[in-house]
Amino acid sequence: MRHYPYFIIVALILFSSPSLWGQKYEKGLIDKTVVLIGNDMIQLSAIESEVQMMLLQGFPPDKDLRCNILEQMLIQKLLLTQARLDSLEISPDNVESELESRLADIMTRLGGEKEVTEYFKKPIYRLKEEWRETLSEQFLTQEMRSKVAQGAPQVTPSDVYKYFKRTPEDSLPIIPTQYRYRQIAFYPEKEEATLAVKERLLEFRERVIKGERFSTIATLYSEDPGTAIRGGELGMASKNLYWPQFSDAAISLKKGQVSQIVETPDGFHLIQMIEKSGDMFNARHILLKPKFTNADRDKAFHKLDSIKVLIEMDSISFADAAKRYSQDTKSYLNGGVVSNSRTGSLFFPKDELKVQDFNILNTLKEGEISYPFESADDEGRSGNLLYKIVKLEEIIPSHIADYKRDYNILQERVQTKLAMEEIDKFIKEKRETTFIRIDPIWQHCTFLKEGWIK
Repeated sequence: MRHYPYFIIVALILFSSPSLWGQKYEKGLIDKTVVLIGNDMIQLSAIESEVQMMLLQGFPPDKDLRCNILEQMLIQKLLLTQARLDSLEISPDNVESELESRLADIMTRLGGEKEVTEYFKKPIYRLKEEWRETLSEQFLTQEMRSKVAQGAPQVTPSDVYKYFKRTPEDSLPIIPTQYRYRQIAFYPEKEEATLAVKERLLEFRERVIKGERFSTIATLYSEDPGTAIRGGELGMASKNLYWPQFSDAAISLKKGQVSQIVETPDGFHLIQMIEKSGDMFNARHILLKPKFTNADRDKAFHKLDSIKVLIEMDSISFADAAKRYSQDTKSYLNGGVVSNSRTGSLFFPKDELKVQDFNILNTLKEGEISYPFESADDEGRSGNLLYKIVKLEEIIPSHIADYKRDYNILQERVQTKLAMEEIDKFIKEKRETTFIRIDPIWQHCTFLKEGWIK
């Protein structure tokens, strides 16, 4: 609390003026209803709980943090009231899924149920009840916010043009350099490399069973650098943070027991259980990834070189060669054209390209085909290699947004602006017609001058 001089003052008021406040709660702290808004209320404990949550998630201890939280809670209550009037519904399953995800994240950050209970000064069942209610309200608020935003007028070409003409050039969005390309890709033959990894892990498992320390082997041989230096130890965390194959195998182990070989998208693992509590566990692991030989790469490169020569001799087009030879199922049917899985666009900004791909594309001119090179799969894991050649179809240099070329981006920006204006309009109207009483201890919050206090 020493980071918040204001809250120290509030605490002194709380304890020196008990007639101002409501009942006691949780180990001597005093709770109070600080806002009445319509038929709802906001309690000091709810604000403090959110403060604890945000600090835990790494938000800086800003002096205005509590004011910002209160403002968002007031807006949420206005939207929530209308959501109830409109009989909006949410999925309980989505709430429960988000609740479990939040609890798992917090337990991982703090180290387990005991630590969570100590941090929030409440038992887990109480926290789940409160968070379930909070999340339900947040989901309803989001639904209402979306409904209000949908009431914004649809953007016309005239709106976009006016925005483009009226906006100073230095306020228009900067469009980063973008690349459009095709590829022909091969996966290395994994059978021999996978067999070698499994044999190595079986050897490690046998050594542990005969008495050698798991942690020593992990330090020497594990290919997970983040845990190898700790003897392979992962730290107490929720099972939801790991690949299902990994967490299922780990949870099934007894203390000290070593798993069979476990395969995940990261590679192959041995796991040794240290301790577990409910859905939390701490374990050690050894990670090995299949190693592909120079012969594997040379074989793929030779084939790609041959295809490149055929294309450059006009014996076959790049698109037809991709359809015939490429092993990348996401692009070969489109003649090797690669699409951005995040946006659906055929253009990639630099930061959305794999590093290996950008390093090659950045050396090409439009229409040029690269030499064969080694890249990674869509998740960027080096264990899942791709050998490929690429053809740079088009490059759009970085530029200030242009009305014709970047119409869709400008249209989206204008639509977002209109949606935000619609939400602001809704908030102002509801604020004027809703009974709101805010405790004077919040009078220093600058946002209250915007019409929250009548």
